[in-house]
Amino acid sequence: MQTEAAMTAVNAPSRTSGRIFGAVFGLVLLIGGVYAGSHLLDDLAIVHDHSAGPFILLGIALLIALGFEFVNGFHDTANAVATVIYTHSMPANLAVIWSGVFNFLGVLTSTGAVAFTVVSLLPVELILQVGSNAGFAMVFALLLAAILWNLGTWYFGLPNSSSHTLIGSIIGVGLANQLTSSGTGASGVDWSAAMGVFKGLVFSPIAGFLLAGLLMYLLKLLVKIPALYKAPQGNQPPPWPIRLLLILTCTGVSYSHGSNDGQKGMGLIMLILIGTVPTAYALNGAVSSGEVKTFHQVSVETSRALGQIGGSVAMGGDPRAVVQAAVQHKALQPTTIPALATLIAQIDLQVGDRPSLKDVPQEQMGNVRNDIYLANTALPMVLSKPGLSDEQTKALTTWRGLATKATQFIPPWVKVAVALALGLGTMVGWKRIVVTVGEKIGKEHLTYAQGASAELIAMSLIQAADMYHLPVSTTHVLTSGVAGTMAANGSGLQWSTVRNLLMAWVLTLPASILLAGMLFIVLKHLF
Repeated sequence: MQTEAAMTAVNAPSRTSGRIFGAVFGLVLLIGGVYAGSHLLDDLAIVHDHSAGPFILLGIALLIALGFEFVNGFHDTANAVATVIYTHSMPANLAVIWSGVFNFLGVLTSTGAVAFTVVSLLPVELILQVGSNAGFAMVFALLLAAILWNLGTWYFGLPNSSSHTLIGSIIGVGLANQLTSSGTGASGVDWSAAMGVFKGLVFSPIAGFLLAGLLMYLLKLLVKIPALYKAPQGNQPPPWPIRLLLILTCTGVSYSHGSNDGQKGMGLIMLILIGTVPTAYALNGAVSSGEVKTFHQVSVETSRALGQIGGSVAMGGDPRAVVQAAVQHKALQPTTIPALATLIAQIDLQVGDRPSLKDVPQEQMGNVRNDIYLANTALPMVLSKPGLSDEQTKALTTWRGLATKATQFIPPWVKVAVALALGLGTMVGWKRIVVTVGEKIGKEHLTYAQGASAELIAMSLIQAADMYHLPVSTTHVLTSGVAGTMAANGSGLQWSTVRNLLMAWVLTLPASILLAGMLFIVLKHLF
C-alpha cells in the first residue's frame, strides 16, 4: 500500500547518507557553536562584575531560550521540508540540512524588526526592569510555557504554531502582571498592538487556504502536465523539472521561515542579555561616532520641537516617571510633552559628547538604554497629535530612527545560535509533522502540484508579513495552504485531522495564556 511505502520512505533513510549528513551537520554545529561561544565571551570580557550569579543565570536563560527555538524546529521548520521529503524530491537528511542552511541565511539577513514587534507587546515596566526579579520571572514564564505547549502538540503530531504560543504567553504574562500588581499602576497587555499582531496571525492562514486553492485551480486549468498532479509512487522521486520546482519552493519557505519565525526567540534572547549583562548589550556598540554626533544634533532639534508643541506648560517632578506613566496608560497628559523634552535633553547629555556608545560609562548603560526606550515608545503618541509642522514631524521621526538603531539590535552570534537550534530541532522532530502534512490533511495523498502551490503561497505570505514587521505562523500558513489545494483539487479533507488541527490552534492561545500567567505568578514569588 502507498501509505506503508510512504511511511517506510520517511522513516528509513539510507544509513550511509544518514551518517554523511549527520557528520556534516555535526561539523556545522561545532563551528557555529564555537563562533557563537567565542563572540559571547568577547562581549562579556568588558563586564567587570566578578560575581558568578549573573553569568549562571545568563547561561540557564540562554539554554531555555535556545530550547524554545529547538522545539520551534519540531513544528515550523518541519513544515518547510514536509513536501520535499514526502514526495521523495530530496533524501530526508539532505532536505533537513538544506532547509537548515536557508533558515540560517533567513535568520542572518533578517532585520530583527519582527523580534522587537513581539517584544513590544510586553508590559513596559517589565521591559524597563528586565534585570529585576519580575523581569526574569517574565522571561522564564514566557519560554517555559511556549516550550511545554509546543512539546505537547508535537507529541501528538499536530502542526502547532510557535507564534501563537509565544503571543499567548506574552498576553498571559501581561494579564498576570496587571492582576498581581493591582493598585501600583502596572500595565498589562497593549491590546492595540496585540490586535495588529492578531490580524496578521488570523488573516494569513485564511489567505493561505484561498490563494493556494486558487493557484491549484489555475494550474489545473492552464498547465497540462499529468505527472504534476500525481501523488508519490513508492520511493520514486518525481521527474526532474517537478523535483526542481519542489526544491525551490522548499528553499523559499525555509528562507522565509528563518527571516520571520526565527526572529521571535531572538527578541527574548536580547531581553535576557540586557537583563543579565547590560554593560555588554544595553546599547548598540556598532553605532558609529558620526551617528552619535548626528544623534546629538537631532536630540537638540527634537527637544526644541517638543518645547514648541508642549507650549508654556511647566513640567514638575521626575521626567522619566511622568513619561512612563503616560506610556503605561497610553495617553498624553499636559505635562507629558515637557517631560519628554527634558528626558531627551538628559539622554543627550549622557550620550551626545561620547565618541561612540561603547564609551558610555558601564554603570550608566542600563539607565541610558531604558531612557531611550521609554522616549522612543512615547514619541508615537506625540506624532499622532494633529497640527504638527513638517519640521517637527521630521525631527521626531528622525530621533526615533536613531534611537531604534541604538537599542534594537541583534548581534550576529545570536542569529547563528538561533539558526543552529532551529536546524537541530528539525533534524530530531520532523517525521511526525511530515506524515501529518503529507497524508492526514486530505483524503488523498499530497500531489506534487499541491505541495508546490502550498509552499509558493506560504513563502509569499511570510515575505509580505516581513515587510510589515508582523509575525506569522509558517505552520498555519502552510497547512491551510495544503488544505486549500485539497479542496480545489476535489480531494476532500480528512475532517478528523482538520478538527484536531483547529482544536490545537484554537486551544493554543488560552492554554499558553493560562500556562504563562501561572508560571509568572509562581516564578515572581520564587525569584
